[in-house]
Amino acid sequence: MTAVMLGTMIGLLLLGFPMMIPLIAATIIAFVGFFPGMPETNIIQQMIGGVKPTALIAVPMFILAADIVTKGHTADRLLDLVMTFVGHIKGGLAVTAATTCTLFGAVSGSTQATVVAIGGPLRPKMVEAGYKDSFVMALTINASDIAFLIPPSIGMIIYGVISGTSIAELFIAGIGPGLMILAMFSAYSIFFAVKEGIPTAPKATWGDRLKAIKGAIWPLGFPVIIIGGIYGGIFSPTEAAAVSVAYALILEVVIFRSVSIKEIPEIALSTGLITAVVFILVGAGAAFSWVISFAMIPQAIIGSLGLETAEPTVILIAISIAFFVGCMFVDPIVVILVLVPIFAPLVQQAGLDPVLVGVIVTLQVAIGSATPPFGCDIFTAIAIFRRPYFDVIRGTPPFIIILLAAAVLLIAYPQIALFLRDLAFR
Repeated sequence: MTAVMLGTMIGLLLLGFPMMIPLIAATIIAFVGFFPGMPETNIIQQMIGGVKPTALIAVPMFILAADIVTKGHTADRLLDLVMTFVGHIKGGLAVTAATTCTLFGAVSGSTQATVVAIGGPLRPKMVEAGYKDSFVMALTINASDIAFLIPPSIGMIIYGVISGTSIAELFIAGIGPGLMILAMFSAYSIFFAVKEGIPTAPKATWGDRLKAIKGAIWPLGFPVIIIGGIYGGIFSPTEAAAVSVAYALILEVVIFRSVSIKEIPEIALSTGLITAVVFILVGAGAAFSWVISFAMIPQAIIGSLGLETAEPTVILIAISIAFFVGCMFVDPIVVILVLVPIFAPLVQQAGLDPVLVGVIVTLQVAIGSATPPFGCDIFTAIAIFRRPYFDVIRGTPPFIIILLAAAVLLIAYPQIALFLRDLAFR
């Protein structure tokens, strides 16, 4: 049965079908072929059940908020803020890029939106300042992936729904690893600038800094609303998503006036299209998970790998490798939908903290999304930067090594993720 499902998915992917088709086809073929006595309505029930959790309402809300702020001036104001404070240090422009990607990730929760909003305006400035184009593109792609860890993270929402883990706890736990990766990227950026002899920008005056702070106060309200609201128990992650949309509309339509009322339907349509794809994948993934669980495929796979009696650290390493490799080839949401149910029995049996596992999974998804051959953020960068595939990936190895080092640190020192979680919820 495993071979049939895997063969169906690979065959349809090679024929060029979008991922939702192989996922649904493999599920239906396995169900009809191996469970002939069961009613076909079970598949429909599982797909409907997959999209019923109320927590999923946050997904289209956060996507809509991201689309609105990407269309507006939020990214420019965040760039100006960071640049006035660190632009004059060695590697300051690269540190600005990494920091702004992190801040915008806390606004949008989307890696693709971050690549578009930050990479577009900043890349020409960095190339003009003397940075290699390959370094600039690689930094943008990989720093944008911090958006997977910094709330609001759509990947964490999907993981939380599939695994039954608290999304609020996942959000808080992702902050520590996200800031750690930002620090590591910043250190490498400074090293690169010193090595390449990149000149520094003039130091901004305090007048310029105060002006930049004033301009960025409103955009910085996003993480305050999301993190502060959830941490303070004011609202749930789902309610935070709705508030984010309202805040984005007020910000870009009323205060900045960078988005007109007439543009809102077009933005909403784009959000609807993306949401439809996500929810079809979630529904198909729920049915897929039910079929493989009913057939006890996860237990068979885990047993064949000898992980049933493995130490927790070994299990975390196995999970990391599986998600990292998976996201090198397939969309992150699909990888989460397929692999989380496979490892769920093992995680529960080993007594691992599901929040820690969720952060590690999210980190590996982020790394895989920026890793050749088919990391999804690579193709977003190709479209935005209009550069050939090999030009875009040429500078990625050092950043991938840094991210893998971060994953090792997270496995070795779980409190990097769990400290804030324990502080907030324990």
